[in-house]
Amino acid sequence: NTRDLVRESADFLFLFSEFFRTFKVLSLRNHPETRRMNRVEGLRANSSQFTLERKPFLILGGSIHYFRVPRAYWEDRLLKMKACGLNTLTTYVPWNLHEPERGVFKFDDQLDLEAYLRLAASLGLWVILRPGPYICAEWDLGGLPSWLLRDPQMKLRTTYSGFTYAVNSFFDEVIKKAVPHQYSKGGPIIAVQVENEYGSYATDENYMPFIKEALLSRGITELLLTSDNKDGLKLGGVKGGIVRLPQQPKMVMEYWSGWFDLWGGLHHVYTAEEMIPVVTEILKLDMSINLYMFHGGTNFGFMSGAFAVGLPAPKPMVTSYDYDAPLSEAGDYTTKYHLLRNLFSHYHSESQPLPELPSVHERRAYQPAVIQQHISLWDSLRFTDKPFKSERPVNMENLPVNNNNGQSYGYTLYETTITSGGALKSQNNVRDRALVFVDKHFVGVLDYTVQELAVPDGKGKRTLGLLVENCGRVNYGKTLDEQRKGTSKFNKQMALQKFQSDESCLEIFSFYSRPLEKLINISAGHWMSMRHQPSFPGFFQGRLYVNGSPQDTFIKLPGWSKGVVFINGKNLGRYWSTGPQQTLYVPGPWLHRGDNQVLYLLQKHMCLPFRKSV
Repeated sequence: NTRDLVRESADFLFLFSEFFRTFKVLSLRNHPETRRMNRVEGLRANSSQFTLERKPFLILGGSIHYFRVPRAYWEDRLLKMKACGLNTLTTYVPWNLHEPERGVFKFDDQLDLEAYLRLAASLGLWVILRPGPYICAEWDLGGLPSWLLRDPQMKLRTTYSGFTYAVNSFFDEVIKKAVPHQYSKGGPIIAVQVENEYGSYATDENYMPFIKEALLSRGITELLLTSDNKDGLKLGGVKGGIVRLPQQPKMVMEYWSGWFDLWGGLHHVYTAEEMIPVVTEILKLDMSINLYMFHGGTNFGFMSGAFAVGLPAPKPMVTSYDYDAPLSEAGDYTTKYHLLRNLFSHYHSESQPLPELPSVHERRAYQPAVIQQHISLWDSLRFTDKPFKSERPVNMENLPVNNNNGQSYGYTLYETTITSGGALKSQNNVRDRALVFVDKHFVGVLDYTVQELAVPDGKGKRTLGLLVENCGRVNYGKTLDEQRKGTSKFNKQMALQKFQSDESCLEIFSFYSRPLEKLINISAGHWMSMRHQPSFPGFFQGRLYVNGSPQDTFIKLPGWSKGVVFINGKNLGRYWSTGPQQTLYVPGPWLHRGDNQVLYLLQKHMCLPFRKSV
């Protein structure tokens, strides 16, 4: 029956671990903006129920990731969480965004973690912080920065010295941001997670103790927790953890309100009729819960990950992280939301009724964005850095760009010289998808399913080019160490069949790293008007006119094949005609009155009338 299934799911999902410790707290800078309060005892797990200030406390939690929501909408989304009856916010911390280059840290604007924590506190929400370093989250490489993979010996999520050194450097910065916002210091953080789902990975018995100590030694004093599925429970904890004891409180740390989508797959729906009875039963058993996701948001830019478990090859995830969550990608109320609000209202006293529902932001269907000019990939190359030349290909992460941090995301163009045709065999060494050209003429696509192309014969020397797209690194499983993108085996292993015994073939390569953002600032004189026939792949610049106050909208791209869209310099994410996602979310705060610049990267021609609806 349902009750038995829920009890079983408690084991299958996630349990808390608590540790008592005595240690010297590091001296930390004072934050005058953090409200100080007299507090006696934070979240504890010493009985069958959690306690806060020694009183029973039921965690009604939901996940909203600050990095997936435009900062202008943080308050709106958290107010809607509060109005649904939830009392606790959970969020991951994405290392790859906060340290995009080794030693370069970003905690401003969209990444202002402390502002997010202060906002939660001001709205009366508690916080469970999940700082990683690995977060999974259907995020590129599970949130780990790609520059870690420059080390050929790298062993991610282990006590390998190259990894622990980088983790310590990151924690030095991020944990000092979190410490002043702990419950004991008057802040909203009532618990901190130690890594994430390590039991499903578990290759180093010393790793979880290392992460635990990295947190404690930097001043974390609140309840520690781990998160694992049934199979990982025995391997994912840390010494001293209270696990699976009947007298301890239980919590479903990730109750999946939906699921993510993969390009070329179906859109996942988990109906309210299926969800509500299970959540009801969980609460009847006095179990705490965290809805993953309460509001999914968007994988803006190139941040979506890839799924590989049980598949012959990785499948990239779509840009939207709607997740079929109670609050939609654009912040709309759903049937799930209203039913959950009704359910959670029974866990609030009459003296403290739920707040009124915040209003929903209006959306607007604007007139079509008009494409005004274009520039081909080949013409755009002169606005990039000079190509790097090598005797053999180099993967994206090891390219000598970005202050020797390599290229993290996007596209890399590989070029070499050939003197005849043949069968071009990738042997699964293209990561993840390559458009193949001979003298700038499109030949075909190499990817995980198509691994051989016929290259036509021709006279004299010709240029063979591969525009390789990083479609997103795997974010979960035991292949994280293998997520180097581009190609580094294009010499003997990936060669024209006729030349496989020719030692002189395919040995000099040029590499162009594609910093797409630079194209936004190319001067007008270098773009071609639409009177000139465009070539593909290419970049197309358009104008979206907004009259009145900007409002949320979605951009539709019927007839376009595959690429990326920028609005006023902000990367909305990838699109692909293969679906299931058919639109890209455009937040109103990213628009302004009057003309807005729209920049498209289009990989190849399909059916393009050059006037697209928004």
